[in-house]
Amino acid sequence: MLDDKDRRILEALREDAQETTKAIAETTGIPRTTVHDRITRMEDRGIVRQYTVIPDYEALGEATTAFVFLTYDARSSVSQEDVAAELGDIDAVYEVHMISGDWDIIAKVRGESLEQIGDLVIDRVRDLGGVGQTQTSAVFRTWKEEV
Repeated sequence: MLDDKDRRILEALREDAQETTKAIAETTGIPRTTVHDRITRMEDRGIVRQYTVIPDYEALGEATTAFVFLTYDARSSVSQEDVAAELGDIDAVYEVHMISGDWDIIAKVRGESLEQIGDLVIDRVRDLGGVGQTQTSAVFRTWKEEV
């Protein structure tokens, strides 16, 4: 498991993955060589899987976010996992999760407008084999979003 030093280093990386080991050492009070060694160890253990960016989706023309809830049609010839995988292959789909409750799958989608997201749901998502019902909830404003 992670100790306090690992957690502090990991939090610094989550805030800014481009931060140098020197800067992380200065902000955490952990020696630079220790920071470097622990980052390498967390990468080797798969705790740090990748470094990524959080783009400005509005600047990319994808200012609208929605969540699409789906039910799985068990009478289908495809598995629920296949539905989730196919859903994840659609460019405008950013996250896919199998969930508990009234819905089986939730997907986070982005587009330039609600109309574009509606077209995505009607023309692409609902046409996937194994999709039963869908319900789309638009995001009004985001306060916290992590990768």
